[in-house]
Amino acid sequence: MAEIQQKGGDSGKGGKKRAKKMSTKIDMTPMVDLAFLLLTFFMLTTTFAKPNVLQLQMPAKVKDDLEKTKIKESEAMTVILAPDDKVFYYFGLNSPNDPSVAVPKIEVTDFSANGIRKVLLIRKQQVPKLTILIKTYEDGDQHAKYKDLVDILDEMNITDQKRYALVEMGKEDLDLIKKQKLL
Repeated sequence: MAEIQQKGGDSGKGGKKRAKKMSTKIDMTPMVDLAFLLLTFFMLTTTFAKPNVLQLQMPAKVKDDLEKTKIKESEAMTVILAPDDKVFYYFGLNSPNDPSVAVPKIEVTDFSANGIRKVLLIRKQQVPKLTILIKTYEDGDQHAKYKDLVDILDEMNITDQKRYALVEMGKEDLDLIKKQKLL
């Protein structure tokens, strides 16, 4: 705390008394203690609050078409992230050059609990070895948001999907969306 030191003002001689000189001394110990307590508190709380990070490990890029993983059409599901938080999906593969493969019907949903999550859970029960191809829509100034990609990767973790791939959207998917007049 603060204390006032008083010195005697008279020198022992008679006569006129002089005014006492007073000096103040402030004890800084409690303030320093408080500063260090606050400093250690904030240092500890920042180390306890770790950021949430989505773990995603991408495989090495394959140059040979022979080394690429082959997917059965019956075990495939394609998810296309579209503008305005829409999610397009269809079952199977889109192979317009193969006449034996039927043209897929694109369904539209969103990221709600009854949206893509429900579709993924139902399809996982039907097809145990399900492989999901995730594509992002991009055509001119219309494109999917980065947030949508993070959301679909979260849905993959929530629904415990083991096999999924981030794939570039091809011209055949873009043509299919335009043909079905979804955008």
